[in-house]
Amino acid sequence: MARQLTGIGAVKRDLARILPRDCPPGAAAVLTVLDRHGEMRLSRLAAFMAVDISVTSRHVAQVADRGWIERLADPGDGRCRILRLTPAGHALLAELGARSSQALERALAAWPTQDIDVLNTLLALLRSSF
Repeated sequence: MARQLTGIGAVKRDLARILPRDCPPGAAAVLTVLDRHGEMRLSRLAAFMAVDISVTSRHVAQVADRGWIERLADPGDGRCRILRLTPAGHALLAELGARSSQALERALAAWPTQDIDVLNTLLALLRSSF
């Protein structure tokens, strides 16, 4: 099982190669988390990404510089910022989703639909077990 999980890492690296040059995996992760969970503070984003806040901060700076997110004053605490996707960020996410779907469709083209469904179910189960 450990060998297969290492293989999943290789699949993730291959999928990362389809990202635009100016959108490394960390930046894509920031956008994805904000899209799934809505606007939030940096500390919450770091918790969702399961990485140190300093690493998250670098990713946030990168996506903010590209105009994919905005940092707004937190009405509850002016010292903090709320991170929110911009229309450009939503557009990039749509492009990333299309690229990922196309890559997966190509990779799984010869698979029976039932096998894809089973894989998806088992991966979701594995993820929830952790």
